[in-house]
Amino acid sequence: MTDDAKNLSPAQLLTDMRKAAPLVHCITNYVAMNIAANTLLAAGASPAMVHAPEESGEFAAIAGALTVNIGTLSTEWVEGMKEAAKGANSAGKPWILDPVAHFATQFRRNTVAELLTLHPTIIRGNASEIIALAGGQSAGQGVDSGDPVEQAEEAAKNLAQSQKCVVAVTGTADFITDGIQSVRVHGGSDLMPKITAMGCSLTALVGAFAAICPRAPFNATIAALACFAAAGKMAQQSASGPASFATAFLDALYNLDAAALETNARIEVL
Repeated sequence: MTDDAKNLSPAQLLTDMRKAAPLVHCITNYVAMNIAANTLLAAGASPAMVHAPEESGEFAAIAGALTVNIGTLSTEWVEGMKEAAKGANSAGKPWILDPVAHFATQFRRNTVAELLTLHPTIIRGNASEIIALAGGQSAGQGVDSGDPVEQAEEAAKNLAQSQKCVVAVTGTADFITDGIQSVRVHGGSDLMPKITAMGCSLTALVGAFAAICPRAPFNATIAALACFAAAGKMAQQSASGPASFATAFLDALYNLDAAALETNARIEVL
């Protein structure tokens, strides 16, 4: 492993992210705001929930990264999302798109189509969302995925190539690709789907890592997903159900170190 590769390892990026404590601009949904903010705080980053179009573009330019989640849309919020993405682009800051149930209604389809023209650095979604975003037929119902991650891997590669971005498909085992290189991240817990907005909070965490290595979004995404998977696996060991898992997860993420990361998350290079 070269020195450069070591510097981009998940363990090193976790250390670097905590030292930097990056400001992450989150435009997310009402359901996710609290858990997304607490996830960032537990990991060592600084969250800011700013969505008004009058200030979102200006704020995106001063943040380390922007994350955009379309879970609960309104016309005003869509304008804020677009202004924020433009502000991030103008300032050379990475931004992450979470296309929640983008296939469900025409309003959501139109919104995602507009956001894609603003060139997200990273797209994170479940298998059904990524399949549909790449132009395929998915079995998704609302925010829930009806497709396994493996079914979305080819769609993710095609989407990454067409959008010239990193695509992450999250589920039982996560898949990350930039259209050329790909990895799977193993870990996590089967209790994760029982907690609302876990995927949304993961998108926020991707933003924290993208903020500290904006020129290596593939490595940033791997690091974020590996940390999330490790914390999930650690939390399951003490949880008796969804409520105790939610608390144990934040504690596990807060206490995560290089050794625990290596033990509880496995990265499979494809």
